[in-house]
Amino acid sequence: MKTTNIISVLFVTIILFACGQSREGRMESNAVTDSISNTFISSSAAVENGKDSNRKFIRTAELKFKVKSVIQSTYDIENITNRQGGFVTYTMLSSTVDNVTNTAISADSSLETTSYSVTNTITLRVPNTQLDTTLKEISRNIIYLDYRIIKAEDVALQLLSNKLTQKRSQKNEERLTKAIDNRGKKLNETTAAEELLLNKQEQADNAKISNLSMTDQINFSTISLSIYQRASIQREVISNDKNIEAYEPGFGSKILESLKFGWNILASFLIFLCKLWGLFLFAILLYFIYKKFGRKHK
Repeated sequence: MKTTNIISVLFVTIILFACGQSREGRMESNAVTDSISNTFISSSAAVENGKDSNRKFIRTAELKFKVKSVIQSTYDIENITNRQGGFVTYTMLSSTVDNVTNTAISADSSLETTSYSVTNTITLRVPNTQLDTTLKEISRNIIYLDYRIIKAEDVALQLLSNKLTQKRSQKNEERLTKAIDNRGKKLNETTAAEELLLNKQEQADNAKISNLSMTDQINFSTISLSIYQRASIQREVISNDKNIEAYEPGFGSKILESLKFGWNILASFLIFLCKLWGLFLFAILLYFIYKKFGRKHK
């Protein structure tokens, strides 16, 4: 009896230990997966560094990855973007049919099996200070990462170049304006000077617009996402008009059907005659009356 109790206790202990190890293994596996996702997504190029005050970075990120559900991940990514103070500038959710097969299941019906893939292409704009945080939050949707590209382009010199271009153009505009007002007597000279002035103004405007565009890209980073999921299958029963002949009965079946059809006609005829039994009875009575009394008269 004691031996049995000891064995039972050991057995329960082993089961509890195994379950505990399995649970710890799953938790450890999930932690490793989350760590790998964050490692793949995170990058120093996506982090705003206050020490680089003299540099101006345009940060962009481009990712392609597999998710469990494209629709659910799309909603989650849009919510993440809103929470981080960003916005969605482009999204294209689409389904592509990969394969269609038809399997006949009856004389007039087929089972249509459609294999299709759901994808979505999304473009996000988020504050540059929230780029790294946004990418880490998006990483929870990743099942398999195809690629991740993060760029940090320093455009400080380009901004400076545009500012200098604006200053030079402004000075040229002032000198040209004075020259036109003071010495622009002749029509040809005035026209040429004004065209030159317009060119200078256009250069200044282009430099200003370029700086505004770059400033916007510096303040708001761009994230381009391409997400997809495992191919899905949809089944639907449809009418089958092509394979009717394959389900037509054979020669023996046709003969049997013909015999049944003929018997049904004969049975219907006999039933019809039975319905006229009163008429037949009246005719028989008339016959006997004629036979009995008709001969007497003759």
